[in-house]
Amino acid sequence: MAITPEEVAETRAMVSQQNLDLRTITMGISLYGCADEDMGRMCTKVYDRITSTAQNLVTVADDLEREYGIPIANKRVSVTPIAQIAAACACEDLSPLAHAMDRAAEALGIDFMGGFSALVQKGMGATDRRLIDSIPEALATTKRVCSSVNVASVRAGINMDAVLLMARIIREAAERTVDIDCYGAAKLVVFSNMVEDSPFMAGAVHGSGECDAVINVGVSGPGVMAAALEELPKSASLMQVAEQIKKTAFKITRAGELMSREAARRLGAEKGIVDLSLAPTPAAGDSVARILEIIGVGECGGPGTTCALALLNDAVKKGGVMASSSVGGLSGAFIPVSEDAGMIRAAHDGALTLEKLEAMTCVCSVGLDMIAIPGNTSVETIAGIIADEMAIGVINGKTTAVRLIPAIGHQEGDLLEFGGLFGSAPVMSVNRFAGTVFARRGGRFPAPLNSLRN
Repeated sequence: MAITPEEVAETRAMVSQQNLDLRTITMGISLYGCADEDMGRMCTKVYDRITSTAQNLVTVADDLEREYGIPIANKRVSVTPIAQIAAACACEDLSPLAHAMDRAAEALGIDFMGGFSALVQKGMGATDRRLIDSIPEALATTKRVCSSVNVASVRAGINMDAVLLMARIIREAAERTVDIDCYGAAKLVVFSNMVEDSPFMAGAVHGSGECDAVINVGVSGPGVMAAALEELPKSASLMQVAEQIKKTAFKITRAGELMSREAARRLGAEKGIVDLSLAPTPAAGDSVARILEIIGVGECGGPGTTCALALLNDAVKKGGVMASSSVGGLSGAFIPVSEDAGMIRAAHDGALTLEKLEAMTCVCSVGLDMIAIPGNTSVETIAGIIADEMAIGVINGKTTAVRLIPAIGHQEGDLLEFGGLFGSAPVMSVNRFAGTVFARRGGRFPAPLNSLRN
C-alpha cells in the first residue's frame, strides 16, 4: 500500500508536535551456534556473533531517522535466552556471558541488550538455576544487559519455587546496586507467558521459534493519541472515543510498518513484528495516564481507570492490526510508573496504588512495571506480589510481568532518579500482610482448565 503525501504531512506533524517516535528497532540474534564447554571460547563466540550480525544496526537506524524524519529512541539487540546455550559449560557463575554481551553492546553503540534469561515455568534445570543465581552479579557489573525469567504459563501453571527464588534475586539485584538507586532491579523482569518476539526491554529475548536474525520494531505515540482525543468534545460517546483511538493507532502503526520493512531490507535480516504498544516517556505530553484522563477519568487510578484502560488497549489493537500484517510482541498500552509523568503524579497524589495497578494489569499490555517499593519489604511480600501477577496471566491467558525495584534505604514517599527513559520512581506503599507460609509452600500452581486445548 503506497504512502500518500497527506500521510507524510500528518506524520511530520505528529513527530514535531506530539512526540511521535519509533521507540525501538531491536535486532533478534540466534546464539545457538555459540554453545561451548569452555567459558572463554563461548564468550568469544557470543561477542563475535552479536557484533558481526548487528554491525550495521545503528548506522541503518540513523539513516532511516534522517530519511523519514521519524526519531528512533533506542537501538537494541535481543539474543537467545542464555540458559539455553550455557548447558555445555560447567561454570557456576555465568556472568562472564553477560560481560561479553555488554562489551558487544558497547562496541555496537546500542542502548540495551536483552537475553540474559531463563524459562522455568515448569521446572528449573541445573543451568537455569546457575543463570538465575548469576543475575545479581551480571546486572551489577554491566551497563546495558537486561535479564528476564519466565516462571509461569497457561500450559504449565506457576513454578512457585521459581517465584520465591526470583523474589530473592530481585532484592539482591537491588542491594548490589544501591549506590545507583538500586538500578540493577530495573533491568530485571519476571514473566508469565513470555513472548518470543518483543522488542521492548527488559524482557526482550530471541525465541527458539525465530530465524537467525530478525528485526522487530516497537512503535509508541501516547502524545499523538492524547492530541487526537483532545479533538473530541467532552460529550463524545465511548464509541466515538474508541473509533478515534483506532484511527490514530492505524496511523502510528503505519509509520512503524514502513520503518521495519526498510530496516530489515537494508540489514539483510528477516522482517519480524511491529509491536504497537503505547510506550510512555517522562516527557510532558507523552503519558498513557494523560490519555486515560482525557477519556474522562478524574485522575489516573481513580474509579473508571480500569475500564478506560481496557477501552484504550482494545482499540489500539483493533486499529494497529489493520496497518500491519505482522503485529506481535506485547502490543497494547504500557503502564510503567517511573516512565510516565502522569503515573508518577498520580502515585504522588495517592490516586494510584499498587492494588489499583494490579487491577489495571488485567486489561493492559504487560503488568506491574517499574514500581519502586520500600527497601524493607520482605522477600515473602515480593514473592506474593509476583505470584498474584503471574496468576492473572495464567488464568486469563495473557502476558503479565513484574519489574519491582526494592528501594534499599528508602521509605514510602521517597523518589528514585534513573534518568532517560527510565525516569523517576516514587516509592509506593505495599500491603504488609503477606505472611510467611504461602510464599514458602513451593511446588507448582497447577495449569488451569483452559490449558487443555488439544
